[in-house]
Amino acid sequence: MPRKIRELRADLRRAGFTQEHQSGSHQVWKHPLLAGISAVIAGQDGADAKTYQETQVRRALQALREAQEGQQP
Repeated sequence: MPRKIRELRADLRRAGFTQEHQSGSHQVWKHPLLAGISAVIAGQDGADAKTYQETQVRRALQALREAQEGQQP
């Protein structure tokens, strides 16, 4: 069963991403530690997330983990 769009957005919020802007149903999420890397989530909160959206969020969260590991002394 696919996850819901609201779950992807909640994952990004918990990780410290913020919604930079929105165009229609497309929301662009960015994190201050990740220059140029963002996640674009489109759709209503209750809609099923597409596979590519889940992959995009997973990659953004992985990039954030790697950036945070690189900052630790």
